[in-house]
Amino acid sequence: STSAEIIAFLLTISGWVLVSSTLPTDYWKVSTIDGTVITTATFWANLWKTCVTDSTGVSNCKDFPSMLALDGYIQACRGLMISAVCLGFFGAVFGLVGMKCTKVGGSDQTKAKIACLAGLIFILSGLCSMTSCSLYANRITSEFFDPSFVAQKYELGAALFIGWAGASLCIIGGIIFCFSIGENSNSARRGYAYNGATSVMSSRTKVHNSVPDKTPPKHFDKNAYV
Repeated sequence: STSAEIIAFLLTISGWVLVSSTLPTDYWKVSTIDGTVITTATFWANLWKTCVTDSTGVSNCKDFPSMLALDGYIQACRGLMISAVCLGFFGAVFGLVGMKCTKVGGSDQTKAKIACLAGLIFILSGLCSMTSCSLYANRITSEFFDPSFVAQKYELGAALFIGWAGASLCIIGGIIFCFSIGENSNSARRGYAYNGATSVMSSRTKVHNSVPDKTPPKHFDKNAYV
């Protein structure tokens, strides 16, 4: 159980770091214009800005002007990613407290409940990140395969794959954390031994042996030995 909790903690922390790095990553979606020899321009965008990079490596970016004027899917992705990062932070704190190898958190049963809570938080964090990346990718693919869409078409960026990988690690580690409460309860049941009957019999034997025999000795007459 201790080794499983350590593995779960490493998985969830790695997933949380990947999810956190996805939020400011530039390439959520990317598109290129190729010339005869070199790429003349590269268009890319994330949750905060849209940019273009020419063949000389010079980038010109434009931040989204207004949060209220944004498309609904971008606002939803922003909220989900920020929620995933915040939930991952609290999950890391609870996971560190609930692990058996730490000295805080109370008894083993209390620490198991805290570890299970950390697992649920990490699972929720992974689901938020997974939903955000999937929603953004669905918008890109729907525009790419729509024949009536005449604007600039984009492809999936590297940030989406990083976000999916981090979300998967958070979910897997959170599931292992949730299973730790069952392992702790089973080990507690196996460690309990019932010795009630033995103790009662031994106590009765001790009491019987400690009480002196006060019965008077029997006297037999001489005819009894004949």
